Amino acid sequence: MPSVSYSDAVNDALERMDDLGYERGQGVDLANHGPMAAEALALLGQEDEVARWVGRYRKAMEHHAPPAARFALDAADESSWRPALGTIGRAGDWERLFGRELAEAHWRDVLARWWPRLLPGLFSGLTHGLIRTAHAVRGLYAAGDAPTRLQLNELARGLAYWAARYTELPGTPALRGSHGLSTAVSTLPRTVPDGPMGPDTVLRRLATLDEVPVYGEALGWLAPEQAPRLLSEMTLQFADVYLGHPEVYPVPLVHGVTAPAAVRIVLPHLPQALHEPTLARIWQVQTAFLLAFTVDRRGEGTTAWRSEVADLPPVDELGARAAEHGDEHVIKFTEACLREYALRPDPRYPAAAFAAQRRILPLDAGGGVANVTTGPRAPLAAKRP
Repeated sequence: MPSVSYSDAVNDALERMDDLGYERGQGVDLANHGPMAAEALALLGQEDEVARWVGRYRKAMEHHAPPAARFALDAADESSWRPALGTIGRAGDWERLFGRELAEAHWRDVLARWWPRLLPGLFSGLTHGLIRTAHAVRGLYAAGDAPTRLQLNELARGLAYWAARYTELPGTPALRGSHGLSTAVSTLPRTVPDGPMGPDTVLRRLATLDEVPVYGEALGWLAPEQAPRLLSEMTLQFADVYLGHPEVYPVPLVHGVTAPAAVRIVLPHLPQALHEPTLARIWQVQTAFLLAFTVDRRGEGTTAWRSEVADLPPVDELGARAAEHGDEHVIKFTEACLREYALRPDPRYPAAAFAAQRRILPLDAGGGVANVTTGPRAPLAAKRP
């Protein structure tokens, strides 16, 4: 049994990382993963390892300074806050706004008020706005009626990062079609780029999604489905996608699993009317991942992955292995896969987690920048609504 509780481990980690900015890296703008990974590590039953991991994480890469608030945003005045969407320089202003909101209302009310406003920009920071928000929500739910200042601040920062890196993908998705998730993924045409598939190519592909044949049509392919079932289909399908593409740089495709797994955390705290549009936006994000990072179906839908993970350890060892590995993406991906596996025990979940532990460099062996391929800036310039 851990000697430290989940709540104590999370709050201690938030205090130890309270001085870190939203992003990190010399010459790059990579999301601060510390609070997310620390919370996931505690969920994996590794509470006793959280404090040590925070120390390792802080040493791995320099973080940007926390942004100062400059100009007040008025939540009641759309002409005040909407122009600040997608402007990372306003992150401090967004944090102050959400801090005020959370001081005046229950966190669920704040979440429900801002979710539909931020939802079109779900791609924010390669979905890290959503994911950081979800990890904060899980901590607040666990705290019950006694959330700490640190936990409320973390939700403010998750929402602020989402708003400051707000990025709209082209098109408006809707669950109005007749395809199941697996059919939609297999039907989506992939294209081979002219030249090597490097970061610049990925950025171009993301920026020109609306020029890809059938992209707009694909946004309406999925049939309406109950959220719990469709989220399971999404996470399992993208665990399969991850396994099927060992040739792709190892980090970006993990978000095809961690993003819908994050949505599963948050949906119970949102009005029912927001569930279907949220699922539609996640499908839009997953479509973008497939078109930007893959050029064919490769090993999707096959058992080729079994040879890579022939020595797959017992499921109950994967959490400790993720803690030892240390990379923040590995920790979050392992937690998401194991949580989804508990709901639907398909072997592709633990296999994908183990594959990530092998494909991604450990934290102490040069993880971080070496594992990221989306370039030095945000994947897309924010599209203002």
